[in-house]
Amino acid sequence: MTHPKTRNTLYVEQAELISQDAYENEQYHMILKAPETSAHARPGHFVHMQCDESIFMRRPMSIMRSPAKNKTIEILYKVHGEGTDALSSKKIGDKIDLIGPIGRPFKMKDYKKRPLLIGGGVGIPPMIFLAEHIKNTTKNLNPLVLMGSEIPFPFKNQPSKIIINEMPTDVTASMTLLEDWKIASRLTSLKNYAGCFGGYVTELADIWLEKLDPDQREEIEIFSCGPTQMLKAVSKLAKKYNLSCQVSLEEYMACAVGGCAGCTVLIKTENGNKMKRVCVDGPVFEAETVVQFQN
Repeated sequence: MTHPKTRNTLYVEQAELISQDAYENEQYHMILKAPETSAHARPGHFVHMQCDESIFMRRPMSIMRSPAKNKTIEILYKVHGEGTDALSSKKIGDKIDLIGPIGRPFKMKDYKKRPLLIGGGVGIPPMIFLAEHIKNTTKNLNPLVLMGSEIPFPFKNQPSKIIINEMPTDVTASMTLLEDWKIASRLTSLKNYAGCFGGYVTELADIWLEKLDPDQREEIEIFSCGPTQMLKAVSKLAKKYNLSCQVSLEEYMACAVGGCAGCTVLIKTENGNKMKRVCVDGPVFEAETVVQFQN
């Protein structure tokens, strides 16, 4: 699987808050006017946001959408500390200092016929961004987006009208936005939400993959973002079916621009295992190179 070799230029912007919608369990969807970041953002990129002038440390946030014609970016986040709590209190018209777009994105072209996108929790936004990119740039593909959450999903969902023969018939819940784009999706949770698969997202992916014939599996490649344990399970799934797989890692980070090396992970390279920075060497890596996923 190819990977972009160059890093985008970073931009510092005073982004204007256009809208902020609240969902259950202190989840928020915000739209920011950020022309430079919007123009250059790619699926897998993130921004480093100043949540409030009184809080020194910025917070990394994955980009969920980046409609360049609107000069906006969209962020989906959950309150889990002082910074994100301050962010949730921002009002329409407020300015938010951000740096972006940061990192190496997912592959941007030459997709196989059946991209499988797997997102968990706060790892869902990059999958939506990637799904939209695939829809807008490549014809005759059949992507499938599987998303898991243990709290209510922070977006509209509905029973899907897109039939997936290899799916359990009672698993019908889909993301409305993806349904509107005619992209197949299914939702999973352990919380018995209506229409959702009652298990982990990787379990549903395994059921789907197992029911495909070998020729169909040859058309699949995996893209994923989510908690570390989920990504490890995705990596094992890719290995089980001999599929190429890119993962976007989640790590705590301070500077987010490669200076502090506080977000390093061990990566297998041609010259042996090396510590790589998730912020600028990633966050996207080939799953087979992430050492902690190989155990």
